[in-house]
This record gives sequence, C-alpha cells and structure tokens, in this order.
Amino acid sequence: MAQRFEAIIIGTGQAGPALAARLSGAGMKVAVVERGRFGGTCVNTGCIPTKTLIASAYAARVARRAEEYGVVIGGPVTVDMKRVKARKDQISERSSSGVEQWMRGLEHCTVFQGHARFESAHAVRVGDEVLESERIFVNVGGRALVPPMPGLDQVPYLTNSTMMDVDFLPAHLIVVGGSYVGLEFGQMYRRFGAQVTIVEKGPRLIRREDEDVSQAVREILEAEGIDVQLDANCLSTRRDGSNVVVGQPRSRGVARAARRRARAEHG
Repeated sequence: MAQRFEAIIIGTGQAGPALAARLSGAGMKVAVVERGRFGGTCVNTGCIPTKTLIASAYAARVARRAEEYGVVIGGPVTVDMKRVKARKDQISERSSSGVEQWMRGLEHCTVFQGHARFESAHAVRVGDEVLESERIFVNVGGRALVPPMPGLDQVPYLTNSTMMDVDFLPAHLIVVGGSYVGLEFGQMYRRFGAQVTIVEKGPRLIRREDEDVSQAVREILEAEGIDVQLDANCLSTRRDGSNVVVGQPRSRGVARAARRRARAEHG
C-alpha cells in the first residue's frame, strides 16, 4: 500500500534539506529520498572536498617557497597523497553525516534511502515502497559530462567526481577543458608535484571572463610550470604503451610533447 505525504523531496543537495526543514517545520508530512551520500555535489564531490584538497596543495606550495621567507625546511617537500585524501574524506564525511542526521531528526519527516523512480505524476517508488504526494520536488543535481572525444572509450580517464577517489600522484595529468573546475584541478595537482597540461579548444582560458582576466590566469598557471595548450580542436585519445596520449589529427600528442619538455627542463 502506498504511503501518503504532503511533500516528497528527491535528493539532499543544496536545496533539498533546507526545503525539507521549512516544510516539516510548517507541520507538513514530508518524505526525503536519497540514493547515495547525503549532501549532494557540494558536500561529496564539489565545494567541500575540492577546497580541502586545495588547502593541502597550498600548504605544499608555501612549504616549497619557505626560503623566500627565511624559513629553512632542510629537505625536499613531499606530499603523501593517501593522507591528503584521508583528510579530505574525513571532512567531507563529517559534512555528509551532519546533513543525514539533520534530515533524520526533523519532525514530521521520513527518510528513504534508495533510487527514486516515478510511477506516475504523483507517485514515486523507492525499492519496495511507493510514496504518493501532490507535491514532488526533484533536487537530484547533475553528473559529470564526458565529451564525445574519439578514442576516449578506449582509455582510462577521470571526471571531476572520480578524481575524488585518487590517492596517488600522477606523473602527468592532462586536463581537457580550461574552465573553472579544470583549472582548479590543474593548479592543485601541479602544486602536489605532478606535471600538468591543460588543453582548451578555445583561444583562451575561462572564456566567460574578460580577456585580460583570462590572460592573467594563464600567466599565473604557466609561472607555476603548467603547460597550457589553446586552440586544440578535434581532440582524440589513444594509448601509447602505458601512457594515454591526447592530441590533434596529424600532430604529435600534447602529452608526449609535454613529457619531452619536462625532461628537457629537468634533465
């Protein structure tokens, strides 16, 4: 038999919990449905975990520049990526658990864990349960968009979400896309110690910004040793032994070119 509610909220991202709290506080009988981790993108794969990683990367950057401030560390600065990830996971989990406890503690609110599927305009199934309401709010967020690059299905790749599972330092990270999220990961991993190449199909980075801002950001990244490749249209991917090569038809891959430049610069 279906359970009746005055409101059903699917997803516990930015809007869902606040809406549940407001409606339940008004005395309405509310159902909250979450299929994964509570808190949505910001808590689990966006704002909180990425800014936690950025803080670790910034600490590494400051440590490497310690001599400029008269501080002698006495050895090379290294980054333990497993500990960096563990710290990120702990902070993110604390936030996610906080959202879950908040939802489960609301008066007049029932939490269902599972994948919600519409059975009709006013009915949702979650596992064996059928929930009915005249008001159903969908707060499911979005997923990483994988571009239609030839050969991408034949090579291993990461998205902004799966990057959260990385607990090692890649020798060379190629970031396809020169907008905010890509630049954030590029600078972060460069500061961790990886070689980084940012590939952007347009003529400049972060095209939503003014041209002088785009240029300034590019100069900052290149000053930190990041290779920026612009006007990279018709990209494709392929394997080259144990490496993944990103390149343009009839041109050498930017990954291979960047590796050669790195070897030349660092011996």
